[in-house]
Amino acid sequence: MSFELNGEFESFYLCHCKHCQKDTGSAHASNLFSTTAKLIWRTGKSKITTYKLPKTKHVKSFCSSCGSAVPNIQMNNKLVVVPAGCLNEEISIKPTAHIFKASAASWEDNLDNVKSYDQLPE
Repeated sequence: MSFELNGEFESFYLCHCKHCQKDTGSAHASNLFSTTAKLIWRTGKSKITTYKLPKTKHVKSFCSSCGSAVPNIQMNNKLVVVPAGCLNEEISIKPTAHIFKASAASWEDNLDNVKSYDQLPE
């Protein structure tokens, strides 16, 4: 699967809402947003599954073959949302903000003192 993005990202949010926690299986989702970029699918578009959570604005797109999160277009084709981890190149902007912090996982507090490893520990 491959895609091309033409345009700039306006924001980069780390979302801590319960929906994004479920989507990622982690503390937050990391998504880039653009109202001007154009998303062009080069290959694999037929393998994309998009799910909109009923009665919410929450949308998730993923590859039905490998499960990877992929970009999608939301808000009546006015917003391109790109999971930061799906990009192969460096991201030119730093995160803009944490959002839905009131929903943050309790185990996310005080992580500065947790051991860190450059790879899987033995």
